[in-house]
Amino acid sequence: MLRNKKLTIAIIGLGYVGLPLLQTLAKKNFKILGFDTNLKLIKDLKKNKSHIDDISNNELLDLKKLNVDFTHDYKKLDKCDVYIICVPTPILKDKSPDNQYLNSVAKLLNKTNLKNKLIINESTTYPGATREIFGKIFLDQNLTIGKNCYLGFSPERIDPGNKKFKAINIPKIISGATNNCLKQVCLIYGEVFSTHKVSKIETAEFTKIYENIFRSINISFVNEMKVLSHKMNIDIYEVIRGASTKPFGFLPFYPGPGFGGHCIPVDPYLLSWKAKEFNFFTRFIELSGQINETMPNYIVKNLVTNLIINKKKFSKIQILIIGLSYKKNSRDIRETPATKVIQLLKKYNFEIFYNDELIDKKDLKKNLTLKNLKSKKINLKNINKFDACLILTDHDYVNYKFIRENTKLVFDTRGRYTKIFKNVIQL
Repeated sequence: MLRNKKLTIAIIGLGYVGLPLLQTLAKKNFKILGFDTNLKLIKDLKKNKSHIDDISNNELLDLKKLNVDFTHDYKKLDKCDVYIICVPTPILKDKSPDNQYLNSVAKLLNKTNLKNKLIINESTTYPGATREIFGKIFLDQNLTIGKNCYLGFSPERIDPGNKKFKAINIPKIISGATNNCLKQVCLIYGEVFSTHKVSKIETAEFTKIYENIFRSINISFVNEMKVLSHKMNIDIYEVIRGASTKPFGFLPFYPGPGFGGHCIPVDPYLLSWKAKEFNFFTRFIELSGQINETMPNYIVKNLVTNLIINKKKFSKIQILIIGLSYKKNSRDIRETPATKVIQLLKKYNFEIFYNDELIDKKDLKKNLTLKNLKSKKINLKNINKFDACLILTDHDYVNYKFIRENTKLVFDTRGRYTKIFKNVIQL
């Protein structure tokens, strides 16, 4: 059992999930090893350079006062007692799981002595994946899970850029491969978080995906209702405001140009893929994905139609995109719908510029569509040159009144304008 030790915890994967978790555990006086295979990332962290929304450079500096070390040397993992895995879990083109990062971690951990040690997976997986991938390496070392080694799963619930809910005040679902394993997971997370225990690992894995499917389906529902309401000349935002006055049985979701981030466009398909093993077809998952994936086409089609109505010459049109990240007040461009929208706009040979003061240009270089876009400041000199502004992400720093008053046409996909204006078109 781990309780008689002064624990050293390795956080494997230092992205949007791993780094906030590392910070939270470090503040509770655990000895922490932050591990990532990205050497540049490790060097930046040691220089107090943050790469995520939720942790500032000053907060990284504060970590130096705590018992934290950053490394890309896997040999240091052998001295740790607990391994918390926070790596990406993407999907392949056929919507099946891509477990390459989880498998790489398993190979690294199999090089260490895992006797009397605990592995907790936080990476989103289909039900059964944690046992399949990490249970196997215990068996390889002739260990017995629950007796002389321990395995658990606690799904991440990070919402990048959310100022109200951060790692420390979001309840943690915890599970274990055995009752003894669950006790060990509780020993760590019970010291830090409000926890909710579930009976087995597969239940916790299902719970995480269930949460994201809930969001995906509701986003697709409101996007479909937006399309219908436009055809009926009804303001969908006014509808939502009205429905939100009901004190029970309703939760507001808001339409947009599509969905983005690492979770919503990806995680539901993990369960959809696994369901086929049980000869079950997840119709809601498939349909919601289809609806959300068509929203960029809907946005561009209606934008072009309105440009024609306003007698614009397509060969000379310049458009300023407001916001490239997938959600407001975030610099995260993973799976952002802006990519698809801009790809479609470029087919009309429009000249595209953008304004997003939150995004690091280094991140744009990773996106083939976005990397060559030119940034423009929102000022009177620049704004008058554009034929239209297209609001894809409604960051709070933007002066929307100034844009409306100084732009020929404004296309709003986020419902930023609640009143009717002649030059504002809701998409």
